[in-house]
Amino acid sequence: MCTEIAQGGLSTAWPSIPRPTGPVGDVSGRWDTIGVAHSDLLADLDPQQRAAVLAPRGPVCVLAGAGTGKTRTITRRIAHLIDSGQVNPSQVLAVTFTARAAGEMRGRLRSLGVAGAGNAVQAQTFHAAAMRQLRYFWPQAFGDRRWQLLDRKMPVIAGAARRAGVGTGNDMLRDLASEIEWAKASLLSPDAYPQAAIDRDRDAPVDPLKVRDVWKNYESLKQADADEWYLDFDDMLIYTTTILRDVPGVAEEFRSRYRCFVVDEYQDVTPVQQGLLDMWLGERDDLTVVGDANQTIYTFTGATPTYLLDFSRRFPHADVVRLERDYRSTPEVVDLANRVIGAARGRIAGTRLKLIGQRPSGPEPTFSEYEDEPSEAIGAVAEIKSLIRRGVEPAEIAVLYRVNAQSENFEQALTEAGIPYQVRGGDAFFQRTEIRQALRQLDATARQLDPTDPANEGEQLLELVEAVLEPLGLTAQEPSGAEARARWESLRALAVLTGDMLTENPELVLGQLISELKARAEARHPPTVQGVTLSSLHAAKGLEWDAVFLAGVTDGSLPISQAINAGPDEIEEERRLFYVGVTRAREHLAISWALARTEGGKASRRRSRFLHGVAPDDGRGAQPAARPASDRAARKQAREQALAELSPADVELFEALKAWRLDQAREQAKPPFVVFSDRTLIAMATARPGTIAELGKISGVGSSKLEAYGADVVGIVSAAANN
Repeated sequence: MCTEIAQGGLSTAWPSIPRPTGPVGDVSGRWDTIGVAHSDLLADLDPQQRAAVLAPRGPVCVLAGAGTGKTRTITRRIAHLIDSGQVNPSQVLAVTFTARAAGEMRGRLRSLGVAGAGNAVQAQTFHAAAMRQLRYFWPQAFGDRRWQLLDRKMPVIAGAARRAGVGTGNDMLRDLASEIEWAKASLLSPDAYPQAAIDRDRDAPVDPLKVRDVWKNYESLKQADADEWYLDFDDMLIYTTTILRDVPGVAEEFRSRYRCFVVDEYQDVTPVQQGLLDMWLGERDDLTVVGDANQTIYTFTGATPTYLLDFSRRFPHADVVRLERDYRSTPEVVDLANRVIGAARGRIAGTRLKLIGQRPSGPEPTFSEYEDEPSEAIGAVAEIKSLIRRGVEPAEIAVLYRVNAQSENFEQALTEAGIPYQVRGGDAFFQRTEIRQALRQLDATARQLDPTDPANEGEQLLELVEAVLEPLGLTAQEPSGAEARARWESLRALAVLTGDMLTENPELVLGQLISELKARAEARHPPTVQGVTLSSLHAAKGLEWDAVFLAGVTDGSLPISQAINAGPDEIEEERRLFYVGVTRAREHLAISWALARTEGGKASRRRSRFLHGVAPDDGRGAQPAARPASDRAARKQAREQALAELSPADVELFEALKAWRLDQAREQAKPPFVVFSDRTLIAMATARPGTIAELGKISGVGSSKLEAYGADVVGIVSAAANN
């Protein structure tokens, strides 16, 4: 027997929940006065922000454009509701979509005195909130049956696919997982999926009936053990919703605890998340939502702006406030953003906000046309070097593109220019052995430390943390040796992260530090690398930089070819994605495109349709700061000169290293320069390192590459010496 989540909706394949007996306990919040000095709470807000903060308790919709101070506004609203006695802080639940955004919200609330431990506002992601509730209410629904989070779903998907006679290649498994995630987010059941996939023109990886079979097998494998089930992240939302709806007393218990709700990025809500929110609310309307339909870029995951667009229909008495003053970007960037989104069509476009730049004037955005993609990357990196020389920090520069595969040329160009960079998506920091050890040791120290000890807080806290980390490998000087250096770098990053958190909250104490670090560890939130950011446009949502390079702005890339083939709605989403990219820039914005993919390739591309009426002179006559072709020729000449200076034996070693590099690149499906650049191989052939330590001294060889390739390289050098 199955239960249904949405009223009149499609049933999901979850077992019915047994009806428990007995009274349900009361966990309603205790009313404590939060001592916050809010005399100046409204002083630095503009009239629209102030209107949102002061709106009466009840349904409020804040339409907030990019850079308009939405986080400041909603956190001040929460603080105002508490300070004016309208709500108990422990009865407020604020939710958003990423751990980073939730962390920022907690930080703002903490600075206002209404977040932290104990009786305070909860600011979490949807999934974190659901997990907490599920852990608490699960026994009331399922008794002694246990559950645990399935954090590695691919092996289970692979087993389900094999049972269904479907291929198990990595790409296929990722596509199957994404399709199942979309279906769950859309409140579909396995049996309802095939028809829905056809109706919505889904680009399924295999026949929809096969996807259904894989999905059913996947659920069976997760519940193969009668005593303990595995739940994935999507299940947490579904099970929590079902328990709140179907188990007597649970909804009443929850609603006595939480009575005021705030939802950030409301344009990105999925049907399953809205279903959970509806269960949280019940018949109440104490809800503040914040969003911008013209930043809707995740419909492929099941997100829909419909709930934001229909908010006033659902709550006719709702207060609606529009935030249009942009405090992030210069007027020049804001003007371009307005022109980009001004060409949008459809219902979503009808809610567009006309941003008004509040910053001083800055440079005009630039538009550059290149012969090919390598030239585009070299030209962008030349501009990046110029910005760095003029004082812009590398960490305040980003290169954004439509798909991750476009990063290759920029990685190569940045590597050859000696500019550090990071590709967004690295999550392994808190999983490293030394970081887990550090968190355990900090925990032990906190248990032993007198809470009144001055070393527990403020400026002395960093000294305490460094003292705890020293026995684990955080020495004053960087050590030699690959493993010791890698450990040192991780511990140093943890100390720097502590310093950053102290800057945000000078009164931070050790216990709060540990809690925040554990929250980041659970969210796999690595510290920021001080280098240029390479990121897809989707991954850049919610971030901002002083300088942004929007690359590959061609038809077929932005909008992507799949959207062009799909129809107007998909093209409009690509326009919104371009708009999001433009609004990431605070001051410098460079937009570029290439006519060919490879050097010497056919110039068959054309600039994006989104640049019509936006780029000056219809995008013609691009003027890069320096012709990248000549820059590329100069590098080639320098490389050939360096090779000419090698001895015959060194040339032979260089060729051996190149052959090994090619094998590594093919095995890992990476371009060869990602393993080591030619310049680094030439340095190896010249220096002939005989040990790992000697290899580590060569420019271009970092700790991770030492660990991955050090033994191989030293072996090749040793073999060459013996020949």
